[in-house]
Amino acid sequence: MGGPNLEVFKFAVYVFFPVVMLVHYGNPDWYAKNVLPVCEDAYMFYVLRLRPSTPVAQYKERIFPPEHRLNTNLPTDSTTLKEELAKIRARNLERKAQREAEAAAAAAAAQQK
Repeated sequence: MGGPNLEVFKFAVYVFFPVVMLVHYGNPDWYAKNVLPVCEDAYMFYVLRLRPSTPVAQYKERIFPPEHRLNTNLPTDSTTLKEELAKIRARNLERKAQREAEAAAAAAAAQQK
């Protein structure tokens, strides 16, 4: 048997090893530097091999959105958060109204036939 010092060391390794791995590999800079280029190359190879007629840019935009579509400034206070939620709800209501108008137009066109 090793004794209490060995047990304390084993406990420290068991607790801190996963934490250190999460901190190291969970870093967004490390992910952007090491994972995204490999994923992008592998995915482009996969797409071109399976569907060469489909434009690669279309898949790339779906998987890796352009910078102007990314929101890196998240609201932190309640007033800004409420404003953003109001914008999202208004956008959803506009889309719902547009879908209903298209459905009504399709129903009217079906009744005229």
